[in-house]
Amino acid sequence: MNRSNNIYRFVFAAGGTGGHLYPAVAVAASIKKMKPEAEILFVGTKHKLESKVIPSLGYKFKSIVISGFSRKINLSNLLFPFKLIYGSLQSLIINFSFKPKVAVGAGAYVAGPVLWSASVLGSKLLLMEQNSFPGITNRLLEKKANEIHLSFEESKKYFRMKEKLFVTGNPIRIDFELSDKKSAKNKVGLDENKKTLVVLGGSLGAKSLNDSVINNIEKFQKENIQVVLQCGKRYYNELKSIENSSLKIYDFIDDMPKIYSCADLIVARAGATTIAETAYLGLPVIFVPSPNVAEDHQYKNAKSLVDENAAEVIKDNNLKEEFYVKIRSIINDDNRLTELAENIKKFSKPDAANEIAKRAITLAETI
Repeated sequence: MNRSNNIYRFVFAAGGTGGHLYPAVAVAASIKKMKPEAEILFVGTKHKLESKVIPSLGYKFKSIVISGFSRKINLSNLLFPFKLIYGSLQSLIINFSFKPKVAVGAGAYVAGPVLWSASVLGSKLLLMEQNSFPGITNRLLEKKANEIHLSFEESKKYFRMKEKLFVTGNPIRIDFELSDKKSAKNKVGLDENKKTLVVLGGSLGAKSLNDSVINNIEKFQKENIQVVLQCGKRYYNELKSIENSSLKIYDFIDDMPKIYSCADLIVARAGATTIAETAYLGLPVIFVPSPNVAEDHQYKNAKSLVDENAAEVIKDNNLKEEFYVKIRSIINDDNRLTELAENIKKFSKPDAANEIAKRAITLAETI
């Protein structure tokens, strides 16, 4: 199809972390399903996750030079204005060549220059905000955006232009349901009659969560609680030697359906994707928000659920005092587990990717 005749051209600016990238991928996949003729281009940075993931999924990918502004005083901040100018010029060239009808930003800093330049060239803008506390990129782009799609109702208070806001949910791609718990435990090598705690530290791992498990594993074993720990690649070699029948240790979990199906209770960081997945599956969770994220947004994510009795939370600096006590209390209380599982389902918006894709397509058709 001649590009000039194809109105379904979309540029996606997403990356840095999976929490920004994969929601954008979910929307792009929905657009291609609805409009197979759609042309989709992803723009990101050369040395982050997106540079490997996007080409492997079959999408076109272009990179620009840009980085975030550090909250700590360092040399990279001196280079930030120059990177911003250069990245903006690169974005103008990319958008001028691709001629997108709609530019979709998933909140990462790379979205700033890409969406700004797209708007200058006449594209419609659609923003996606995964976290309850919006990132600075989306707040800066609010005025130029045509639509802003939120994952949390409480995010509305941080934006001025309420007419642009839609609480659509966080787009995720889950193509499985939970399997039988007993058979899942058997496949992992766990005792089907013991309660199972699954602790997820994310792809990089979380030392504070690892330490909390190791420091309490004997107590858990005495309580007939077995643990699956995803510790991260950097910690795996030092921890794998202590694995036993009641403690399964993974550096990274490829088969998440199997592990989710084993879980009686999950302890995890409060990233938007983890929240969306556990809500979709209806899993009881204790969130331990990462203290190393901008604007403490993971705590704000978790607090949104805690306020609705849909999850529990432990602050990272309180793990030593609360980790074992809170887990023991909840995992042995079947009524509480059921209550948390039922309440967190209310936060699930499984059709978010399709809904945002439809809105993006409608924007393209209105130009």
